[in-house]
Amino acid sequence: MFEFFPGNYVWNLGVVAALNSGGLIDEVDRACRPIREAAAQGADAGTPDFLRAWTGLTDQLVDQAEAAEKLGHTRTAGQLYFRATNYLAQAERMLSHSDPNRIPSYRRVLDLAQKSFELRDPRVTRVEIPYESGSLPAYFSAAPATDAGPAPVMIMFNGLDSTKEHMYNSEHWAELAARGISTLMVDPPGSGEALRLRGLTARIDTEAWAAACVDYLLTRDDVDPTRIGLVGWSLGGYYAPRAAAFEKRLAVVVAWGANHNWGAVQRRRRQREGERPVPHYWEHVRWVWGFDPDAPLDDFIEFADQVHLDGVVERIDVPFLIAHGENDRQIPLEYAHRSFDQAVNSPKRDLRIFTPDEGATEHIGLDHLPHVSTFIADWVADTLAEHPRSA
Repeated sequence: MFEFFPGNYVWNLGVVAALNSGGLIDEVDRACRPIREAAAQGADAGTPDFLRAWTGLTDQLVDQAEAAEKLGHTRTAGQLYFRATNYLAQAERMLSHSDPNRIPSYRRVLDLAQKSFELRDPRVTRVEIPYESGSLPAYFSAAPATDAGPAPVMIMFNGLDSTKEHMYNSEHWAELAARGISTLMVDPPGSGEALRLRGLTARIDTEAWAAACVDYLLTRDDVDPTRIGLVGWSLGGYYAPRAAAFEKRLAVVVAWGANHNWGAVQRRRRQREGERPVPHYWEHVRWVWGFDPDAPLDDFIEFADQVHLDGVVERIDVPFLIAHGENDRQIPLEYAHRSFDQAVNSPKRDLRIFTPDEGATEHIGLDHLPHVSTFIADWVADTLAEHPRSA
């Protein structure tokens, strides 16, 4: 993995995520050079510096985008808003729950993403998914194939610390669209806008919100009801297989990172085994799962022990892909094998391990994200064509 900040895994992960989600190396380099010394102080201590540097880059791009808009150069403006969304979303991801800049920064990310849709990607629109007494925020990418009638669709769940804006910037939806598949990019409870602005925290029974997504998609006349799939990355590698085990209207499922036993990973992290995805980690996970920030860590760890797929993946009866990096420093490779070995009732189960020689070997392939994205898109397209569910 490209490591701009020696010894600071968390910041390096943010850098490669930005670069592999439409960022430009010159822009990232100019933002990062002034904060090299801050990076050496550790991932937690320097987050205000990280936000300041990347907000400065965002400001510069927004100024350029507004100037381009005034001249009628909408394509240029859209590209600038797209990259501004990417950079600010990565910086916001680093902040602690208690940082006063977190919510204002995220609201700005939402505004920038909307401008990017309007000027760069008009086939991506904001939608609301009815859920319990409210709704879940999401983006829907309508594949060009929908112009001719109903098309397959993949629901996409993010993870512990990502947002639907990260999914948008990854352009996985564009890869799917090129293969005739629409995408519903969702902030489920415990992530993104659902957590930040609506206070919806994560839950173990992820089939509850997967069912809400399917219910919503079945109301659309541009969706093929026999070809609705689900992909989840990072903690979504738990969310998605768990949902597919119990929500039987799905046609395929993909674990983009095999998060088979998230509870065991928390015990490893407590012992400083493996890397953590974000600064201020224990504050963040308590927030995601609805724990008081001062709750005893022992109580949280005991709760987290319930977040696993043992006895669950056996219930998956649709095609199941597990994509995992050989050098994933967050989620041990053994969990990819465990999910694969236990998915005995899947009619088509595939395990794809990405190696250091080819790249995409780090967590969810962030070091070569397009390589994983295109592999998954090809697998999904082939599999949805071969294995539709009954209407």
